[in-house]
Amino acid sequence: MIVTERLILRAWREEDVAPFHAMGQDAEVMRYLGPPTTRASARAMMREENETARTFGRCLWAVERQKDGAFIGFCGVEPGPIGSPIAGLPEIGWRLARAAWGQGLASEAARAVLAAEWERQTDAVFATTVPANRRGWGLMERLGMTRVEGGDFDHPDLAPDSPLRRHILYRIDRPLNG
Repeated sequence: MIVTERLILRAWREEDVAPFHAMGQDAEVMRYLGPPTTRASARAMMREENETARTFGRCLWAVERQKDGAFIGFCGVEPGPIGSPIAGLPEIGWRLARAAWGQGLASEAARAVLAAEWERQTDAVFATTVPANRRGWGLMERLGMTRVEGGDFDHPDLAPDSPLRRHILYRIDRPLNG
């Protein structure tokens, strides 16, 4: 569990499935991620992330707002996808419900996740997104991440004709004092 000023990043619970599914129905949230989330895929992700936490020591944690206990999305680190340039390496990711956008919550969660990685003595953390996702890579840059020159790649989990297949790669190295 990671606790910040306004958030709790924690293991997923069954009660997270409904709000996560609802978030995945929002076309703007899913704009650069793919098709809407089904209830079954929301439940599967909950199980997969909890299993990733068990085997990898961390995952894309459920993000809960402290003031009201509401599930607002996820943020964390998991192994990069097989077949990508970061296969098995720590990849940070986040997704928040649109009502949580513009409040600095993604930044707060991501900074806390990175701090936890530095405590684990992780050497580098990576992030990916599609080139059109300016909000996503903008946050990566605000976190101190830099785009990996020559690191663009086709995401192995997406169909060759998917408009979301091309991804850009960002990296941040553990600070010398971290």
